[in-house]
Amino acid sequence: MKARSESFQFDKELKWEKPAPGIRRQVMGYDAQLMVVKVEFEKGAVGTMHEHPHSQATYVASGKFELTIGEKKEILSVGDGYYVAPNELHGCLCLEAGVLIDTFSPVREDFLAI
Repeated sequence: MKARSESFQFDKELKWEKPAPGIRRQVMGYDAQLMVVKVEFEKGAVGTMHEHPHSQATYVASGKFELTIGEKKEILSVGDGYYVAPNELHGCLCLEAGVLIDTFSPVREDFLAI
């Protein structure tokens, strides 16, 4: 794994990965302690319930999402955000096509291995 990303990232130069049907993502920038990822969802796409040892904070850049974190479920729209503690079960359903901006700490090394 590279120790960190380049200082500048340009959308047209970054590759898209397809982690699940109707979902694609771009790693925007990272170092060992922080990672920013843009995730684009088609309407109806499902971010399956999962957990990971990273802290996660996410901003809803566009669209509408039904988010489940632990036992709580909420509908989030443009400008909303959420926090997921390490090892907390979470997932989403995309209600209107949109983009989430995920931040993780520390870096998601599994995203760089793809």
